[in-house]
Amino acid sequence: MRPMFVFLSAKIAAGINDSTYRAASLIELLHTATLVHDDVVDNAMIRRNFFSINALWKNKIAVLVGDYFLSKGLLLSLENDDYQILQITSKAVKEMSEGEILQMEKARKLDIKEEIYFDIIRAKTASLLSAACSAGAYSATLDKEVAENFRLFGEKVGIAFQIKDDLFDYGEDNIGKPTGIDIKEKKMTLPLIYTLQNVDKSIRKEIIYIVKNQNTDRRKVNDVINHVKQSGGIEYATKKMRQYQEEAIQLLHTYPDTPERNAMEELVNYVIDRKY
Repeated sequence: MRPMFVFLSAKIAAGINDSTYRAASLIELLHTATLVHDDVVDNAMIRRNFFSINALWKNKIAVLVGDYFLSKGLLLSLENDDYQILQITSKAVKEMSEGEILQMEKARKLDIKEEIYFDIIRAKTASLLSAACSAGAYSATLDKEVAENFRLFGEKVGIAFQIKDDLFDYGEDNIGKPTGIDIKEKKMTLPLIYTLQNVDKSIRKEIIYIVKNQNTDRRKVNDVINHVKQSGGIEYATKKMRQYQEEAIQLLHTYPDTPERNAMEELVNYVIDRKY
């Protein structure tokens, strides 16, 4: 998905060239490296319906494989003097790490506010998608202002994408992700944050206790999910997601109406309206 954002951003901005292909490769190598390392951190045994690298060859090999993918991407840029694109993606790596650390810190205290939630997902999820759009646009134009416009567009899409992912945790359809998994991992997502801010004190205390101490009890987790649904947390998060989606489309519409722009709009709608 992310290389598609690279190519479409380049095409809308000016056109695809050799630098664009390298930018797309760098983004995908970087993304793959983060997934491999995430599986180690989360002790995840499955990735895309197959055994993760750490499940097959243990953590040491998995960390080294992730490092290898990252180094291949860095060398690809350095060997071709794509320094600005490397700077764009390196900043994304830094922000992704900061977002993960901030999320871990807040998971311990469960004191996260809405603005902190957006800080986390802006760094953790949206930064790589915004880097893909920015790198694609810069590869085509060598214009930092144009690259910044596409970075902002990608950031808004990335935020909407993450809210959609958070909403899956409260769904009941077969979406490939077990419901309640974020609660079990003590992740404070937007529907839950809204709920905690808008229920009475006794229910808030009950929810926090369950998330902290009973997050492996399926019945208790379902109680939290029901509180979120009854409080309007799903509707609120959906409204926020649509707001960021619309803002992204508005930025996109500042560029001429072309087949590439239409394709980008379809891609944005797909990643936000997806069923899994």
